[in-house]
Amino acid sequence: MSARRPASPEITDASNCANVQCATNDTIRAEATNPASHRENEAMARRRFQQPTPFKEGNFWWLRVWDTSKTGSRKRQRIKLANADMAVREVQKIVDERLRPMNQGLGLTGSAMSLSDFMEDCYIPRYLRSAAPGRAAELSSSTRECYRGVISKYLQPDLGKRCLRDLTRPKLQEYFSYKAAEVSYPTMSKIRDALSSVLRSAVDVEYLNKNPMEGLRLPKDRRPRRPKPTITPEQFANLVQLLSEPYATMIFTAVWTGLRVSELIGLKWRCIHADSITIEERYCRGDWSQPKTGASAATIGVDPEVIARLLRLPTLTVEVRAGCAIRKHKLVKSGGADDLVFQSVQKGAPMNDQNILKRHLQPAANKLGLPFVNWRCLRTSHATWLVQAGADPKSVQGQMRHSRISTTMDIYAQIVPKSQRRALEQLSAFAGVNGIPVAQQTARDLDLDFSGSEPFPELRSKTVQ
Repeated sequence: MSARRPASPEITDASNCANVQCATNDTIRAEATNPASHRENEAMARRRFQQPTPFKEGNFWWLRVWDTSKTGSRKRQRIKLANADMAVREVQKIVDERLRPMNQGLGLTGSAMSLSDFMEDCYIPRYLRSAAPGRAAELSSSTRECYRGVISKYLQPDLGKRCLRDLTRPKLQEYFSYKAAEVSYPTMSKIRDALSSVLRSAVDVEYLNKNPMEGLRLPKDRRPRRPKPTITPEQFANLVQLLSEPYATMIFTAVWTGLRVSELIGLKWRCIHADSITIEERYCRGDWSQPKTGASAATIGVDPEVIARLLRLPTLTVEVRAGCAIRKHKLVKSGGADDLVFQSVQKGAPMNDQNILKRHLQPAANKLGLPFVNWRCLRTSHATWLVQAGADPKSVQGQMRHSRISTTMDIYAQIVPKSQRRALEQLSAFAGVNGIPVAQQTARDLDLDFSGSEPFPELRSKTVQ
């Protein structure tokens, strides 16, 4: 018998390479399937081309597709497309639009997450909690408080169980149409703003491809348009006399400049000039931020009397009762360029707008019979006085720093211009000359006796029939 021939070195090397390759494949496979390497709810849905055929059932066209959940499992889903009387060609267009994100791999598995889970796990920790030290807050404190209330009262009960991908624009449009019969228009606007913020953050973390709230229209506001409350110059003078310093100067500045209360509280000495004031930032309940809009950050002209009252503040002191003793406090603890113009009496810290409103402004206004006075009323009064003084809309917009002229025109709409009054006076004079009863005569003649002849007999006969 012949001795067994040794294995060929090529075969040996090939087997060794095969073993190495198997080991490498095992390593790669183990690394590829490592669950720790996947971020939950952020992985892309596995792309599998689908081309199902729509079918009729009952009164609608339907489509069956495979859907991927947030855990990666796939399940069959039936989608309603259109009414059964729609042409096949039009139905196929709808099918193509529905299948395009699935076949192109644009469907995100995070979209299977419920709205409630997303708000609890992602949105609230990032946007609605106080910012960590050294990190700026995403939203102001007042906005955070508003959104928390909207989420707990409306979004969680109404939409919390729905998946993010199910919150389409038609569904949300239907939701707001239904909600219009339950809540007031301002409340519905707050729900829209909060939900839009939540879904916008879902787009940021790639749980959604597009914010479905974009382009959504709220039902029309059915409330009657009421003029915004204002005060007259005489009422304003009496109000200032009832207030103590520094609140009298603060109200005086608010009305004569039209500044928002947050801009007034955040005003610093470097922003005070000889005949103008520059608005650089605002302060609201613990948060420093930029002005409301880009147009709000501007320099406006100011009456010299306003500047004089502001410059008088560092020279004033107030007396505060502390038990049986009386303590004196300087109104301006520090008057540097970066220090606040209006400082809290005791500590020199930024003021709280609600404390000033409840403790000083509203009690004084109630004594004058003006319960509607608030910070917004003071700003609107400034714009109203400008209009009544004959200022053109563009100048009023610049002084009020409105980003849109439509906001300024809303103030013009509630004031009768002098030209209209002159036209009415001319009409009354013309009507009186020609023997036609004018408004005053008609008011005195409302109790006319029509017993002798019935006016508009043809209208009476139609009414009886």
